[in-house]
Amino acid sequence: MTPLTGIPSPPLEWSSFEIGPLTVHLYALFIVAGMVLAVLWTDRRLTARGGEKWITVDFAIWAVLLGLLGARLYHVFTHPADYFFEGANFWRIFFIWEGGNAIIGSLIGGAIGILIASRMTGIRMLAFSDALVPGLLLAQAVGRLGNYFNHELYGWPTDLPWGLQIESSNPAFPIGLPEGTLFHPTFLYEMLWNLVGIALIVLLERMFRWRTGKTLASYLIWYGTGRIWIESIRVDYSEVILGMRSNVFGALCLVIVGIALFVYVSRLPASQLSSSIYLPGRDPESEALKAAEDDADAVDLDDAEETSAQHEGHDEETSEALPNSLDSEESPDEKEEVTSAPKS
Repeated sequence: MTPLTGIPSPPLEWSSFEIGPLTVHLYALFIVAGMVLAVLWTDRRLTARGGEKWITVDFAIWAVLLGLLGARLYHVFTHPADYFFEGANFWRIFFIWEGGNAIIGSLIGGAIGILIASRMTGIRMLAFSDALVPGLLLAQAVGRLGNYFNHELYGWPTDLPWGLQIESSNPAFPIGLPEGTLFHPTFLYEMLWNLVGIALIVLLERMFRWRTGKTLASYLIWYGTGRIWIESIRVDYSEVILGMRSNVFGALCLVIVGIALFVYVSRLPASQLSSSIYLPGRDPESEALKAAEDDADAVDLDDAEETSAQHEGHDEETSEALPNSLDSEESPDEKEEVTSAPKS
């Protein structure tokens, strides 16, 4: 019997709907919505720091494509029993609309995409990542709604009033538990953790004027810490690495990388902390200024060549005029002959 308390799960039929021959999954819509919000917010922050308007789209193309690929592959290889068995449909490993896209994998794939875009656009990787952090947390919070509609990724049984209602027919429903058992709503925990993280990180960023990787480092520490706790109470199967669930191990790695990055950038001398978000020589303003200087130099060179040509022409005219003037004068011998000639 379904309990009267707790958070009810939406009807599973709501997880998708039909538009003609097309099936639209809410999980995918939430992911797309999160991406759009992240791009808009990141572009605003990046533009305020000197970036070109909509340069974020160039990053989004690479980060989204490789991030989705990384998210799915990470999930598949940390849940191999769900995808690799006799008679399994191999192509199902790419069915992202069924749920099962690991955030840690998306961070790895997305980081590779950002690195590629950084080299193409000339914007420093850490500078872009710092601008991305609040929008990324917001996108992750929105995306968790997809898990809610898919009835997935819930936690241990609980008798707390905000426990999540899950039908006993759910494949992930623990064997032996009675129908009506409530579970920790881990999707909600992560949503709240991400939203608090946005407020905290933006506040610290403004208070201490963070740049050059500190905002990214704080994200890795905050998000990784939350995921260690949340992943530890999930009931779904996951591979074990060094005695830890694979996602717990991955989250711990995020925290370690975040701490190492924060310490590293904190020790950088001021001379190595550029105020520009662009790589050396890639700033559009400096390139435009250099182009203007080159144009000015070219104009000066043309003027100099034109002046030189005018002087050369004047010299030639002078040299041609000199012989004519000399020819028009009588030579001394001719004057003497005229003088000595008898008068008639």
